Amino acid sequence: MIERVFITLGILACLVSLPACSKKTPDFEDVPPADELYAKGLRQLEGRKILGVWRWVNYTKAIETFQTIVDNYPYSEYEVEAQIKIADAYFDDERYEEALSYYRDFGDLHPQSPLVPYTTLRSALCHYEQIKSIDRDQTATREALKYLEALRSRFPYEPETREGEIILHKLRTRLASNVLKIGDFYLKRGQYQSAATRYRSVIDEYPGLGLDAEALYKLGVAYENMKRVDEALRLYHVVVENFGESRHASSAAERIAAGE
Repeated sequence: MIERVFITLGILACLVSLPACSKKTPDFEDVPPADELYAKGLRQLEGRKILGVWRWVNYTKAIETFQTIVDNYPYSEYEVEAQIKIADAYFDDERYEEALSYYRDFGDLHPQSPLVPYTTLRSALCHYEQIKSIDRDQTATREALKYLEALRSRFPYEPETREGEIILHKLRTRLASNVLKIGDFYLKRGQYQSAATRYRSVIDEYPGLGLDAEALYKLGVAYENMKRVDEALRLYHVVVENFGESRHASSAAERIAAGE
């Protein structure tokens, strides 16, 4: 009975002095310095080896560490770098929408920063990594192109722009190939006007990507089936005269011979 009374009194005493019995809530003084947090985040991004072969990184923990810098040291020299590290960690963890949000926000908040070309390129890559097969919707391709074209326009002499140009060429070729496939779809089904519109689009919007001969030849085929024979023959001649090394030149020559 006496023990029960002492236990009860102990519980009441703890309730009266609750802050002393509960875990202390960390305050600003409990947060490590920005340089220590930054070094810790870098170590977390290095990860660790599993079985001496695979590298494993706890990106979530690293992001939390860098976010602590952003939240507690907004005016320190480490805050800007921490924002970039958060975006990069999301990107490396293949969480591209989160990464894109941070890269995009960085450009909006620090428009004069020398890191903006980097964040612009990485924004494009966030979309690039989500591109589907060539016969699927190409929205991600178009979004990536927007960032790459902005990069080329705003920062023509930056190293990131040179890297972006390579990707830009690949993406434009991808879009042109997608349009060609749509044209082929219509051509096979006898919808020649729709096919011709797509082939003409490749010629007008995506010249110089190595698809000109194919687009010109197939546009000629569409015109031929639409009884626009003279226009078709002119296109075949263009293919033979300007793209003699292409695989479509011999087919164009055969159609010229058959039509004359």
